[in-house]
Amino acid sequence: MRTHTPGKHPHDDAPDTADAFHRLAGLPEGHERDVIRQEIVNAWLPMAQRLAGRFRNRGESLEDLQQIAALGLVKAVDRYDPEHGAAFESFAVPTVTGEIKRHFRDHMWTLHVPRRVQDLRNRVRAAHQELAQTMTGRSPTVAEIAAQAHMTEAEALSGLEALDAFTALSLDAEISGSEDGYSLIDTIGGADPALDVIVDREAVKPGLRQLPERERRILYMRFFRDMTQSRIAEDLGLSQMHVSRLITRCCTRLRAQALKEAA
Repeated sequence: MRTHTPGKHPHDDAPDTADAFHRLAGLPEGHERDVIRQEIVNAWLPMAQRLAGRFRNRGESLEDLQQIAALGLVKAVDRYDPEHGAAFESFAVPTVTGEIKRHFRDHMWTLHVPRRVQDLRNRVRAAHQELAQTMTGRSPTVAEIAAQAHMTEAEALSGLEALDAFTALSLDAEISGSEDGYSLIDTIGGADPALDVIVDREAVKPGLRQLPERERRILYMRFFRDMTQSRIAEDLGLSQMHVSRLITRCCTRLRAQALKEAA
């Protein structure tokens, strides 16, 4: 099994920019720093574009997704600290992916309507407008719309529902019957941060099974029982420094394997 050295990338085709990052960290703001920063971004841009490709066919163009991924990559380059010892890729991948997911969450919230239902919507709207010109004091019924558009009542209902789907209700809209300004957003719960923890745990499960029993026990004591390294060392009869090295080595190995599986 190939070992992974902290600070090095876990993928064979990833660019080696460790020296560039160390030079970047020691430079003040200015032209030289901007040049090195851009070189690093350009070197990692293919990786960001590959990550963007995973989200294609979800209602956003690939070109836009690549631009969003590039923005996430720039943020990763600006926030990365090579002194922490972790490989840049292990920091950049979740940063870029998070930027893309954030875009979908904030901008792609309207309901997607199939082409067939779009056609029903257009026919229903036209029929409704035609009937409205001849009626006063009431709206046309579903049966009347269906007859005017030469479709079944079930199809007319689908078209009417699609009319509402094309105009999303604002989260700030006041709920009907509310007298205290209670809006739709007040009924929506927040994102559960534990969901990300579940995803991370599932990603490292295969690697955990491959670790020796002692290493698995140390990780369990550290991250599930929240024990300090000194307490773990005391319980296992090891030095605190040795426990620290084992934790770092195991985490690096699990991170590299998770990234490899996700690629």
